[in-house]
Order: sequence, then structure tokens, then C-alpha cells
Amino acid sequence: MKRLATLLEMIRFEHTVFALPFALFGALLAGRAMGLPRCWPSVPTLGWILVAMFGARSAAMAFNRIVDARFDAENPRTANRAIPIGTVSPKQAWTLTVGSALLLFLAAAMLNTLCLILSPLALAWILGYSYTKRFTAWSHLVLGLGIGAAPVGAWIAVTGRMDVIPILLAIAVGLWIAGFDIIYALQDIEVDRRQGLHSLPALLGPSPALRIARAMHAVMLGTLGLVGVLAQLGAWYYAGLTLGAALLAYEHAIVHPRDLSRINTAFFTLNGWVSVGLFMFLAADCWFL
Repeated sequence: MKRLATLLEMIRFEHTVFALPFALFGALLAGRAMGLPRCWPSVPTLGWILVAMFGARSAAMAFNRIVDARFDAENPRTANRAIPIGTVSPKQAWTLTVGSALLLFLAAAMLNTLCLILSPLALAWILGYSYTKRFTAWSHLVLGLGIGAAPVGAWIAVTGRMDVIPILLAIAVGLWIAGFDIIYALQDIEVDRRQGLHSLPALLGPSPALRIARAMHAVMLGTLGLVGVLAQLGAWYYAGLTLGAALLAYEHAIVHPRDLSRINTAFFTLNGWVSVGLFMFLAADCWFL
């Protein structure tokens, strides 16, 4: 149990709250498009979506810890991660990465043919993200779009096809993740510059980077509004979207270039409420349809 706890801590299992609600978000909208009762897909479909999510995310996080181990060891904020301090060996991390990737492929195969065909591409994207800070300051957007694949995958799992709505969801989630990843990267500006890593805060400085993050979140909200129009969603959904906008506004209000003391509140707490809240209000909208 101690080893399991260490592995879950290494891959930050609690951060699933950021992606999982939007995967379920995509599944519900797909169920609505298919005319399913209360929009909910079948229990087996939901179960395999969850397995695919766990496999993809665990593979991506474990791989990231492997390839970034040297940088993590030199960063005071990350020096106590599992691989730098030796509580998890690279071999164990590789085992977790490969096992999680196989779990993703199994779940995709159990869902439908298109999911299986696309699963290697999704895995390549989320693994490849780990190298992007070495050559582009826009790595935040690469991360965001990788996580934005979650609602797309869930939509395909339910419908067996692609559509405009999941693409818009991917864009919205990608901008949301990229925006708050920029905020989180404010903590590592000097370390990133010293290590030769790239981020928008390291390239532009805190204030311009925060303006880009605000713009990303504004476009995200507009994109989710367009999703509501195309999917013909109702008042519950727009109430949730209004709440999400308020939470994001508060997130930006409490983070200042000269005061980063509340970054963890902005990153963990508020963004968790944004994703869970939007999903819950969508579920209510489907329930009272």
C-alpha cells in the first residue's frame, strides 16, 4: 500500500479532477446527441472511458517524471519528487508507463474501432508534451490540447464518430488548461531560465503572461457558450457557465505578478471547482431536459 501511495503521489492522481469531469462532459453531450435517456451512456461504456482516462493520464505523468527527472532534481520546488529522491526507480516508472499505455489500448479496443485507431495518436501527443518545454514557450497549449482530447475520446466512445461539438470542447479545455498552466509556471520563471527551459512567463515576464492566460480563459468561456448553442442546452448549463466565469475571474484576481502566494488556491481549488461545477450543471441540464 505504501508503494501504491508513492506511485499515485508521483503521478499526482488527485489532478484527475481537472480532466475527468470534461471527459464525462463529452460523454454526456454525446449521449444527448444519440438521444439516450438523461444523456447517460451505458455503464460499460462509462467504465471503459474511465479506464482509458486512467491509463492515458498515468502513462503521461509517469513518462513526464522520467524525462524531467534531471530538471526536477535541480528545481527546489520539485526536488522532492519520487524519482529524484529515489523512492521510485526509473525502471518502476517505465513499468507504470508501459502498463498504463497498454491499459489505454485495451480500453480503446473495448469501446470501438475508431477509439482504438486514434489511441496511439493520443498517446504520442500526451507523451510528446514532456519534451516541448525544451524548445517552445507554447508548451502550455500543447499540454492543454493533450488533455482536451479527453472529451473528444469520450464523444467517440459513445457515438463512434467525430463531430464539431467535441472539437470545440477540445479547444475550450485546451485553452482552460493552458491558461492555468501559465499561472502555475510563474513559480518557476528563474529556474526555467537557468535550466534553458521555455515557458511564456520565462519568455515574456509575469504580467504579459497573465494577460495571455486571461485571454485564453475568456475565449474558453466563449467557446463553451458556442457549445451550448450548438447542443441546444438550457438554463442549467448557462448557470454553470456563469459560475465557471465567476470562479475564473476570482482566480485571476488573486494572482498578481508581485504576489504569488495564492497560486495553489488558484491552480488546485478553483480549477477543480470549475471542471466539477460545469459537469454538474450540464448533468442537471440533461436530467431536467
